[in-house]
Amino acid sequence: MNHAMTGKERMLKTLRFEEPDRPPHFEIMFELEHEAFGLRFPDRHAWAGMSAQQKDHAIGRCMEIYTRIVERYQWDALAVYWPWSDPDGVGAARKTFGDRILVGGIVGDSIWSIESISDWEEFACDLKERPGHIHETARAKSRNALATFDRMADAGADFIHLVNDVAYNTGPFVAPADFREFMLPYLAEQVAHIRRRGMIPFVHTDGNIMTILDDYLALGAACFQSVDPMAGMDIAEVKRRCHGKMALMGNVQCSLLQEGPDEAIRRSALYCLENASPGGGYIFGTSNTIFPGMPLRNYETMLQVFREFCASPRPR
Repeated sequence: MNHAMTGKERMLKTLRFEEPDRPPHFEIMFELEHEAFGLRFPDRHAWAGMSAQQKDHAIGRCMEIYTRIVERYQWDALAVYWPWSDPDGVGAARKTFGDRILVGGIVGDSIWSIESISDWEEFACDLKERPGHIHETARAKSRNALATFDRMADAGADFIHLVNDVAYNTGPFVAPADFREFMLPYLAEQVAHIRRRGMIPFVHTDGNIMTILDDYLALGAACFQSVDPMAGMDIAEVKRRCHGKMALMGNVQCSLLQEGPDEAIRRSALYCLENASPGGGYIFGTSNTIFPGMPLRNYETMLQVFREFCASPRPR
């Protein structure tokens, strides 16, 4: 008799480009915990000043909420987002969920990215006039990231989700040649280190990366998340170019999940499932996160489409 697949088994199977019993699903963040459960995560700014005892208590509250999310929404993985980039959170999630789901952590600001730049005029000048300084800062970011990966690995993380936004709706925030010089080598170093430590590398960016998609494919990352439809990223085309090399996660359009209507949410969700899930290599999810202010019922509408798709017979 076939046993029901665990979330972790389902995730690993799809990342091998094999078709699991159903496409896996999780979200990078779910911030409607109060609407869903009447509970709240600890304030994101409070972690830094906590004593060890306070932190243990706060992590326990996070695990209570994560458990409810995973159970209610049938998540197959969890990227621990509170506390952020913290091995204690990853270790607690590993203890809470064991091997039932894939457990990981999130690390950002590991390369030059849109969110890491405060003075754009200075950055633009430095890119042309002080390239050594740009590389020096990039090396420092990478060193910090590698040290964080090591702590996450020691805490039992299965995967690392690397978040660095490098594109707008119109394309990359720097010329592709500059991306290849100042960002790509450090991102490649990080992906390789994650793999060396026995973890699975996920990479994220919003925006349209079609002009540098081959560069992302060359990284050796296991999965690319966002596949931003608001930036014109057509998951059918991206899947055609990536299948067998890099799995995909996301693409259900967040602006529709914010505004509706239901029928548009249904169309977006079904388009992803029909075009990206055949043959494995796809994790169902939004094009960003379940963020504050999104109506909870819209996420539930998306999941109703998912349940219907999973229950319907599919050609083999």
